[in-house]
Amino acid sequence: MKFARFLEGFILGGLLGAGLAMLLTPVSGEQFRGRIQSEAEQMRLDVEKAANDRRAELEQQLNALRATRKPGAV
Repeated sequence: MKFARFLEGFILGGLLGAGLAMLLTPVSGEQFRGRIQSEAEQMRLDVEKAANDRRAELEQQLNALRATRKPGAV
């Protein structure tokens, strides 16, 4: 639950910050499109890394739970 809220805030903050930076900086259309593509790619990489980190954390927790479980228990 906490991770979902963190990820939600991270994505919203990134979008808001990137949008404001792009709108307030005077650039040509080509440069603007390049910036949008660059920001989108960076955001994709950040979200992918966060998801992979969370997956690894959950796998560790699952393995720990499996290790403490007694054989033959339901």
